[in-house]
Amino acid sequence: MSRMRDPKILIMAVAVALLACLPLFVNSYIVYIAAMICINALMALGFNFVIGFLGQLVFANTAFFGVGAYAYSILLMHVGLPFPLALLGACLAGGLIGLIVGLPALRLRGFELAIVTLAFNELMRWIYLHSGSIGGGASGMGLRPATLFGYELISDTSKYLMILVVTVIGIWMVSNIAKSTAGRAIVAVGANEFAASALSIPPARYNILAFALSGFFSAIAGALFAILLGRVAPESFGLNQLLLGFAMVMVGGLGTVAGPVLGAVLLTAAPEFLRSIPGAEEILFSVLLIGLLIFMPSGLFGGLAALFPSLRERHRGKLS
Repeated sequence: MSRMRDPKILIMAVAVALLACLPLFVNSYIVYIAAMICINALMALGFNFVIGFLGQLVFANTAFFGVGAYAYSILLMHVGLPFPLALLGACLAGGLIGLIVGLPALRLRGFELAIVTLAFNELMRWIYLHSGSIGGGASGMGLRPATLFGYELISDTSKYLMILVVTVIGIWMVSNIAKSTAGRAIVAVGANEFAASALSIPPARYNILAFALSGFFSAIAGALFAILLGRVAPESFGLNQLLLGFAMVMVGGLGTVAGPVLGAVLLTAAPEFLRSIPGAEEILFSVLLIGLLIFMPSGLFGGLAALFPSLRERHRGKLS
């Protein structure tokens, strides 16, 4: 088995090395887009824990994303924590909020849960708007540059390289969680709670764990987003961001690790080539979403797995 995995590890290492060299060959705008792809990939992976692995209709991804951004900003600017501790604190805050949001999921299902989580998004946005001097209110809050090993992350290249490293670590963590006993239990609960209970898997525990993990990874993305922009503002965490995260998971493939990453790459990069054409971004977004849901209901990764059996998953959440 280890021999079979060696080529995959080598390919991934080469891919990461090439991505790290990207700033040497492209301009700062392309570097910024690459950083946004990394951030959106982490956000989509976090969202995928509840909508993909757990199979719940939930719209709390923007709330978790915003909590990560604002928690990082407050810990950095008001508490005075250094960048690594502020980032860790933001992740923990996202995980805690995810756990709290997961409690209603023990009693609510389907559209009821979707409406409750959608309302929670709007509640968080109202809090950002009325955060006063703590969060900057409607005008937002500027941030000082993050400092790592005495080096200020000011340039787009330095921010991108840091974001790339965190994203690679995040994807590795999500992949290992998906293959772990806890990850399989979340998938089992999402597939059939009664069958999971018969196998001595407590549904309540793994429901809440899925929400906590979703909050944790979405908050990482939010903190990185704040670092990249150098500020936080309420308009960044509205309905558009919610729909984007949902679309990335749906387009890429529910319940997979590679799917949300593919969705993030496509829906972040493709619109940039069409900005000069009025309305082209919206048309592309609509056509992609409708076309893939009709012709590839399992998403891009599902379509690729059908063409290339070597990519086929042995179970949801695990790449073969």
